[in-house]
Amino acid sequence: MLNFRDIKLEDKDRARELLSFSDFRGCEYTFGNNFIWSKPYKMKIAFYKDFYLAESGGEYFYPAGRGDVKEVISLLRDYVRDRGQNLRICSSPKSGMEYLKELYGDSVEIQSRADYFDYCYNREDLEYLIGKKYHSKRNFINRFMQNKWSYEEISGENIKDCHTVLDKWFKENYDGSDSSMEDELFASRQGLEHFAELDFTGGILKVEGEPVAFTFGERINSDSFDVHVEKGLDLYDGTYPMINREYVSRMPADIKYINREEDMGEQNLRKAKLSYHPVFMEEKFRIIFKD
Repeated sequence: MLNFRDIKLEDKDRARELLSFSDFRGCEYTFGNNFIWSKPYKMKIAFYKDFYLAESGGEYFYPAGRGDVKEVISLLRDYVRDRGQNLRICSSPKSGMEYLKELYGDSVEIQSRADYFDYCYNREDLEYLIGKKYHSKRNFINRFMQNKWSYEEISGENIKDCHTVLDKWFKENYDGSDSSMEDELFASRQGLEHFAELDFTGGILKVEGEPVAFTFGERINSDSFDVHVEKGLDLYDGTYPMINREYVSRMPADIKYINREEDMGEQNLRKAKLSYHPVFMEEKFRIIFKD
């Protein structure tokens, strides 16, 4: 019996344990991401045996956990049939897609979701920016360093500075009609308001003591870290490369890859993410059951 319901902070420990069993690298497979985006994405979750399940907009994430995936898929198919639907799996990792394709063959339709692929980078590339391909990033950082700057880890004492940057960023960029930006504002605020409870880490960049950027995220799996939010004001050259470098340099030593999430098909965002030269894209697939 599946019981999908709203996500709660109290679900954190159990969800993270089950997510760790799968060791997926996609940004959707972090509790923090699910929690802060739960309202904009109308997300519901359920637990079944040693599996963590999530639903958003009538689609279901690939089951995360350990045990019999086929059993869980069968339960999900029955669950959605009772509601007059066919099962749609979203954001499936490649391994999950291949397993379901082998299991169900022509009974499923596989769709590649390139706009939702996550940009993943070598941690050392983002930390040291070595080589010709990062020449412009180093130049921007050198310009920024001409200012009287400082970097602080986010704490209860300075988190208000993040809210200040976020509010200014929204006023600078919102044209009154972009609902996705409203969702981004909500998710960012959720992350800041529950920063400690979600065990996030993050940093604030300042110039002359005034905050100009902030970022935060969490570990995804055994070797990767997810940057959930990065916001900066358009006041100084190099703000974004600087806070990115400073944050990455303080991540745990065993982190090999940095996931900076998807571009959602937005061309300016795609250009910015490509400029950091991802080492690979974390592929995601939609799997539609035909009956």
